[in-house]
Amino acid sequence: MKNCCANVLCTDKVNSMEFIKKGTKHGPSPIPEEGRWIKVTQINDISGLTHGIGRCAPQQGACKLTLNIKNGYILEALIETIGCSGMTHSAAMAAEILVGKTILEALNSDLVCDAINTAIRELFLQIVYGRTQTAFSDKGLPIGASLEDLGKNLRSQIGTMYSTKMKGVRYLEITEGYVLELGLDNNNEIIGYKFINIGKMLDDIKKGIPHKEAYEKNINFYGRFNEAIKKIDPRKE
Repeated sequence: MKNCCANVLCTDKVNSMEFIKKGTKHGPSPIPEEGRWIKVTQINDISGLTHGIGRCAPQQGACKLTLNIKNGYILEALIETIGCSGMTHSAAMAAEILVGKTILEALNSDLVCDAINTAIRELFLQIVYGRTQTAFSDKGLPIGASLEDLGKNLRSQIGTMYSTKMKGVRYLEITEGYVLELGLDNNNEIIGYKFINIGKMLDDIKKGIPHKEAYEKNINFYGRFNEAIKKIDPRKE
């Protein structure tokens, strides 16, 4: 009998078995990666940019994580969190921790926050199965591509709405910006809103434009706000 476990601890039962040579070599199925079909056998074979969502154990908050991976290494990370003040500090630490690690190292790292840890797990599954956003993009996307998700002002796309059956809906923040007023028609239905683009306002202030001028310069309107019969502050009225 041939000992098939020369360097591995096996039971006597297995050691006493007849050796049968393996026939066909069953390699891994190829997966799409940045415009190529790759048979992944090691972490360095992995490349791709993708997004994933994670939530914390008490489901108080969530994290959207974007990673850009080249040859197995995380070279770019965008971490966006919502719902928990502690998450923002966790995101700051995780952003330093993640870059430069392989995706396997990242999967086994403590990223401080449950939601971020869950997000890296979800991304890992997408990445190793070839389900990235750049699976069919030739050579993928350059480092810096994640910032495009944030727009010109490099701010997360946030929607914050609140409503009750007794008093109806309140738009608080939307992609265009921080909502200042809601415009209502004769039926007290929303027909538009007034908002300020906080990112642009802060950029103008940094350039030296006086605060009041920068504030007024970046106010805009959506819908038929100017036709509104009544205008209310959604945070106070």
